[in-house]
Amino acid sequence: MKAVLTRVTEATVTVDGHTVGSIDCPETQGLLALVGVSREDSDSDVELMARKIAELRILDGERSVESCHAPVLLVSQFTLMGRTRKGRRPSWSDAAGGAEAEPKIAAIATLLKQRGIPVETGQFGAHMKVSSINDGPFTVLVDTTS
Repeated sequence: MKAVLTRVTEATVTVDGHTVGSIDCPETQGLLALVGVSREDSDSDVELMARKIAELRILDGERSVESCHAPVLLVSQFTLMGRTRKGRRPSWSDAAGGAEAEPKIAAIATLLKQRGIPVETGQFGAHMKVSSINDGPFTVLVDTTS
């Protein structure tokens, strides 16, 4: 499982012109979490990813989203699993299919909410337009396999 976590002051996901998920924290910060699920990911990867999103001290003052109840916009992003080592076209063979990935993304959202973190999500499988205002900019990569 891989994620790109970006510190933001706001972020929005729209599908067909309608907002499906949005966070707005102009006085503080939140996270835009783009998460890709691989075919090899297990429940322990889900738990580790939720823990990393919640506990990484990447907000101002070395705070975590859990410590200050900052919002998270969680968006499924299968393209993070693309392999680009060979050729000019990414290979998506490592990415989990929708039936396998969707419950894992939902489980991450549930685990974050259980920690008291406000969570908004994109719409799984839809063509989404994601916009954000990055703060810093500050972005980290999380990989549960390394």
